[in-house]
Amino acid sequence: MTSSAGRTPVLHGYFRSSCSWRVRIAFALKGVEYEQIPVNLIQDGGQQHTDKYKTLNPMRQVPAVEIDGITLTQSLAVIQYVDETRPGPRLLPADPKKRAQVRVISDLIASGIQPLQNLSVIQKIGADKAQWSQHFIDRGFEALEPILKETAGKYCVGDEISMADICLVPQVYNAERFKVDMGKYPTIKRLNETLLELEAFKVSHPSRQPDTPADLRA
Repeated sequence: MTSSAGRTPVLHGYFRSSCSWRVRIAFALKGVEYEQIPVNLIQDGGQQHTDKYKTLNPMRQVPAVEIDGITLTQSLAVIQYVDETRPGPRLLPADPKKRAQVRVISDLIASGIQPLQNLSVIQKIGADKAQWSQHFIDRGFEALEPILKETAGKYCVGDEISMADICLVPQVYNAERFKVDMGKYPTIKRLNETLLELEAFKVSHPSRQPDTPADLRA
């Protein structure tokens, strides 16, 4: 599907970036064809710091998404824009209460947990980065687990996939990278395992991207 401005959307991202992965999941769920331009966050001191990339995303983070003649740089804004402009399954429920629950879960992850594992943050932490990451993921999951016990059906909010699910799976991937004990969070663990069986989550996985290193490919 091409954009209304006549171009296929372009995702500037990084294979292991949670925020880039969220956008890839949303595109896959909506059936949106798109182009990927990798931005290596480590090589050459980080390609996100180049003047060229800074014009796309002044925060020098990924993703940046060129779509319909505009550039969007926050993953939740991209997801909501795609949901509002493309056909396919709704990523935010029609019911206002469920929609609010989806936003609570999404914001808890995207604002309260994930930024504390950003590369720019853990590079400053140094040798204690694993302990730091474990601490803040555990703190966030201790809040998220009881919320999901109340809201979850098959997925995070009821039985329809939503933006909350899109946010959850990349965060669990990060938790596993940093050796968080997922046994403490049975609802999160169950939901993640269910979602990873879906094709949209498989094709968007960090192990299957154009810039995935050979030793990390599935």
